[in-house]
Amino acid sequence: MAIKRYKAEADNTIVNAFRPGFFLRATGSNTGEADVLEVYSIYGRETDVGSGRTSGSQELSRVLVQFPISNITTDRNNGDVPASGSVSFYLRMFNAETSNTVPRQFKLTVNAVSQSWQEGTGLDLENYSDLTYGNEGSNWMNASNTATWTNANGDTVVGASINESSDNFFYQQTFEKGLEDLELDVTPLVESWIDETIENYGFLVKLSASFEGYFSGSDGQNSGSVVHNPEGATKSYYTKRFFARSSQYFFKRPVIEARWNDSRKDDRGNFLYSSSLAVAEENLNTLYLFNQVRGSLRDIPSIGAGNIFLSLYSGSSSPIDSKLALHDGNFNVTGGRVSTGIYSCSVCITAASTPLEMLFDVWHNDGIEEYFTGSIEPEILYASEIISKPTYFLNITNLQSKYRSDQTARFNLYVRQKNWSPNIYTVARTSPPTLTIESASYRVYRTLDGFEAIPHGTGSDLHTVLSHDVSGNYFDFDMELLEPGYEYAFRFAFYDPSLSSWQEQRETFKFRVEEYEY
Repeated sequence: MAIKRYKAEADNTIVNAFRPGFFLRATGSNTGEADVLEVYSIYGRETDVGSGRTSGSQELSRVLVQFPISNITTDRNNGDVPASGSVSFYLRMFNAETSNTVPRQFKLTVNAVSQSWQEGTGLDLENYSDLTYGNEGSNWMNASNTATWTNANGDTVVGASINESSDNFFYQQTFEKGLEDLELDVTPLVESWIDETIENYGFLVKLSASFEGYFSGSDGQNSGSVVHNPEGATKSYYTKRFFARSSQYFFKRPVIEARWNDSRKDDRGNFLYSSSLAVAEENLNTLYLFNQVRGSLRDIPSIGAGNIFLSLYSGSSSPIDSKLALHDGNFNVTGGRVSTGIYSCSVCITAASTPLEMLFDVWHNDGIEEYFTGSIEPEILYASEIISKPTYFLNITNLQSKYRSDQTARFNLYVRQKNWSPNIYTVARTSPPTLTIESASYRVYRTLDGFEAIPHGTGSDLHTVLSHDVSGNYFDFDMELLEPGYEYAFRFAFYDPSLSSWQEQRETFKFRVEEYEY
C-alpha cells in the first residue's frame, strides 16, 4: 500500500467581488458548504465614482482549504506512512466544469494560511447572499466571527493571511487550457505541519499576483477590501472552479495524497550470477528475511536495528558439509534492518565459484546464533542474437469478487509467457512456475464509466510499482481509496527496456467494493 488520501476537513471561497447592482462588494459573503470552490479575477467592470478611473474595479475570488494533518501524524506513528524523506505529499484539487468562460494560460499560487479560520455554512456563489455578519464563518475581511485577517505584525489584511517565513510554503502551477486539475508537491509544508514547526491552518489557493487584478493605492496600501497590486493584470481571468469537500463526487473532493515506493525487490526467485554483461549494480542480488512472531513482524531482540549477517553455501541438497560461496573473499555478508521485523542484504557471486549448484543462505548474528536457512536456484546471464518481445499471460491467483471498503488486500500476480509449455523433462510441481517482472505497475479504473481511480504511478514516486519475491509479483491495495458500491478493475503495465517505455497488458481483473457496516 503506497497511496493514502486525506480528504479536506474545511474549505471556503472568499471574494471582494461586487454584488449584483455594482453598489456593494460581497466581502461579507460565505460559501463554506457550497459544492464548488472558485478562483477568479475580474478587472474593469465598475468605474470609480467621481474619478473616471477603473483602477478600483479589481474583483477577486480566493479559496481556503484545510486538511486533518493529525491523521497523517497518527498514521506515521503507526507505521502506515513512512518517515520524512521517504514519502511525498501532493495537494490535489479537481476541475469542476462550468458554463462560464474558463481562463487560459494563468498561474495559481498555493500558500500556507497563517491563522485559524472558520468554514461557515454559506452556499451562494452567484448572488453572494449568504453573509456572515457576525455569524460563524470566514470571508474576505474576517477569518472568523471574532477575528479579522492579520499578518505576522498584527496588522489587518484582507483576502486571508499567509505564512511568508519560508519559500517552502509557496507553490505554483501553470494552467495552459484552464481545465486542468491542481496537483502540487507540497511535501515541505506538510512535513512542517507534522513536526509542528508551524501550525496547520491549511492552504490559500489564488491567482498569482501578476494574474490578479491591477490596483495601485496612492500610499502603496490596500484600499478597503481592494488589494494593492501594482504588478497585476488589466484583463480578467474568470472563472476557475474546483470541486469542494461537500461534492457528491467521491473522487473529486480535495485531498492530500501521500505517495511512496513500498515495493520490495526480493531476488530469491531470480538470483543471477555476476556477469561481465551487467554493470556492478545489476550484479547485486537483494535477499530479505522476515521475523514474524504470532502473526506480527517483530525485530530480532539480539539485533534490533543493528547489523545482521548472511553466509552463502553451495551444494546439491543442504548447507551441511557444503563449501562456502565466497563473496569478495569475506565469510559474511553484512545486512541491516529495513523496518520492524524485516532485514535485507545484497550479494553478488560468480558462477565460477559454485557452477550450477544450489545456494543456501544462512542468516545469523555474526556466527553466534543462526536465525534462518533458505535455498536459492541461481541462474547464469546470457547474451542473445535477438531482442525478446514476449507476450504474457497474467492472472491474479487470489482475486475475490468482493472486498470491504475498510479492507487492505494483498494481490498475487501470476505471470508466464503466452505460448509457454513444459517439456517432458520438466519436473512436475504443485503450482506452475511464475515469471518475475522486475518493473511492473498497476492501475485501477471504474468499470461503469472507465473513470481512472488510481492511475499508473510510474514517475518519480513509483507508488504503484509491484513487489516481487520467490513466489512472483505482488502488491497491497487499500480499498478505502475507492468509492463503495461500484465495480472496479485492475490493469497492469510492464516496463520494456528495449522501448524505454511501459507497455500495458491486455488482461482485466474485476472486483467490487462494498460498504462495510460496523
